[in-house]
Amino acid sequence: MKKADIIIKAENILTMSGNDDGHIVNGAVAIVGNKIGGVGKAEAILSEYSSDAVIDHGKSIIMPGLINTHTHAAMVYFRGMADDLPLKTWLEEHIWPAEGKWLGNDFVRDATELACLEMLQAGVTTFLDMYFFGDASAESVKKIGMRAVLGVGILDFPSVAAQNTDEYFEKAEVFIKRYEDDNIITPCIAPHAPYTCGPDTYRRAVDISEKYGIPIHTHLSETEWEVNEIISRYKMRPAEYIDSAGALNRRMIAAHCVWLDDKEIDLFAERGASVSHCPESNMKLASGSARVAKMIERGVNVTLGTDGAASNNDLDVLGEMQTASKLHKLLSGDPTVIDARRSVMMATAHAADALGMQDSLGRIKAGFRADLIVVDINKPHMTPMYDVYSHLVYSAKASDIQYVMVDGIPVIDNGQPVLVSGEEVIARANEWAERIRE
Repeated sequence: MKKADIIIKAENILTMSGNDDGHIVNGAVAIVGNKIGGVGKAEAILSEYSSDAVIDHGKSIIMPGLINTHTHAAMVYFRGMADDLPLKTWLEEHIWPAEGKWLGNDFVRDATELACLEMLQAGVTTFLDMYFFGDASAESVKKIGMRAVLGVGILDFPSVAAQNTDEYFEKAEVFIKRYEDDNIITPCIAPHAPYTCGPDTYRRAVDISEKYGIPIHTHLSETEWEVNEIISRYKMRPAEYIDSAGALNRRMIAAHCVWLDDKEIDLFAERGASVSHCPESNMKLASGSARVAKMIERGVNVTLGTDGAASNNDLDVLGEMQTASKLHKLLSGDPTVIDARRSVMMATAHAADALGMQDSLGRIKAGFRADLIVVDINKPHMTPMYDVYSHLVYSAKASDIQYVMVDGIPVIDNGQPVLVSGEEVIARANEWAERIRE
């Protein structure tokens, strides 16, 4: 028999792979090192693999870890600081001044650890970030045992991270080289938005993305103000603008995309670019709602992001799945739009595709990385269960996540972190909050 490091069993397994519904009843997954050795019916796996660690999760769902395709992790320390405001006011009068005062390695390191704890406990095993002080973020990601695609923020004006555009790019390239072969951290280049980055900045970001084979991430068409501003400056709509700089390509994950018109949606489909839909942040800031049903109809790859906790105010992708599915049914008047399985795919397989990780993440499949979560369904609000996808989208809560594995290592067990002290992470966050309040 083959030797597995860990075998995990459950009443339900969702593989999110293949053309069928991907649902295995009474299944098991064999973990060999940091990869999935095999998945199938429990009796078949146990006849092929032996292990000293066989864990039976019973009445649960084993599925791929969720992937958050847009956030600003360290902004979790600004949660609730400036709520009930429009985006422009929120940014210019509250968030940017707070970042100017507090941002630094210590702040980002500690805040990212809190964000990672929150995400892991909610079943998110990988996140795509856009922020600054990437080495500090990477330190916390590795400490807690998560996986991250860390986007180095680029702006055309000074901030605490750099004094000019050249310095942003110089620091970005140093970061990319440091982590280009890392097992857990994937570097990413992240020009902030069309209204903060000129065409030359986008072109430079594209050159770096192509040079190192890494994703490129930006905000796009988040507000109607942005669309009007870009039209005024460049006589083009935002998607056309970044396309003119070569940035709308297969490596692009564009966040929000609330105000895309039909032509821009077709452009996304033609270029193979992906969208990170952030429904709760867009609703809270009254930015609008992306035309996701139309995007899917045209063949655009749509994924789910939370945005930062300063504008959401949580990092719960399960919540985004439910919100996205219900919101677009309401807007379209069609209850079949974004069905439950589609919503789960957006948070797993489709997200991995967007990150260029379609051969390693987002599915439970032999040879893929062992990033798995276990959802407890032995609870009143999850009973009875007729359709596993329906329960995940319309009934499950972050508190139902009982076990999380990243790269073959258990990092959440019985709902609690394995590699760090949750109490210490929360205590440190409260110490920072006292300083910020003062």
